[in-house]
Amino acid sequence: MSQSPDPVIELRDVVKSFGPQRVLDGLSLAVPRGKCLAIMGPSGTGKSVILRHVIGLIRADSGLVAVEGRDVAKLSRKDLSALRKRMGFLFQEGALINWLSVGENVALPLRENTDLGDAEIRERVQAKLELVHIPDAWEKMPSQISGGMKKRVGLARALITDPEIVLYDEPNAGLDPEISQSINDLLRELHERLRVTALLVEHRVRCIRTVADEVVFIEKGRVQIQLPPHEFFHSDNPRLVQFLGTDPD
Repeated sequence: MSQSPDPVIELRDVVKSFGPQRVLDGLSLAVPRGKCLAIMGPSGTGKSVILRHVIGLIRADSGLVAVEGRDVAKLSRKDLSALRKRMGFLFQEGALINWLSVGENVALPLRENTDLGDAEIRERVQAKLELVHIPDAWEKMPSQISGGMKKRVGLARALITDPEIVLYDEPNAGLDPEISQSINDLLRELHERLRVTALLVEHRVRCIRTVADEVVFIEKGRVQIQLPPHEFFHSDNPRLVQFLGTDPD
């Protein structure tokens, strides 16, 4: 990806260590507005650590992590909270609260962060359930729905505040190939429809082919390769060929 003059998300020369282990070692990447950047790499290379930097859950030892041109590490607690409200997060396991219905799970960010009344909350939640193609799911409990539906519920909750930025952490985790592809198609549909800026951590080739506009391969704490999906998955780079040869589709 060519460097955007005004990237929505930018990491520049980011270094992060946990004890003696240096996970990020001068890593740089940028996500232009309205694009989806996918991150691939071996286990333990810091893919999810990148997302945690963007959210502001952890701070870099050095380097810049910026969202909308603002240094995340320098934001006040109030400003960081405001920034997070402009983001949506889809976690690996959906992270649903078991004692709340589907509708109440999706409504949670609105109840916690807005003064909207029950009627407007219900209307907004129902619209998002329809957006992810589960319009009749409100009263169901998490224990009553499939893994694929849990992902859709998690996605509806990630989108309930109409975020400008969405972070996906392995949205295909735990799903069989058929359900995975339906989630991939949904992510692409929503990306084209809503034009959000997205950062996607994923190891399944099919998901990245469907959803991403660009792919980065990280190893040894840095971006090693960055290409559009159609070039990335046909690259003759020996390390990438080796990695993808053992990577599940």
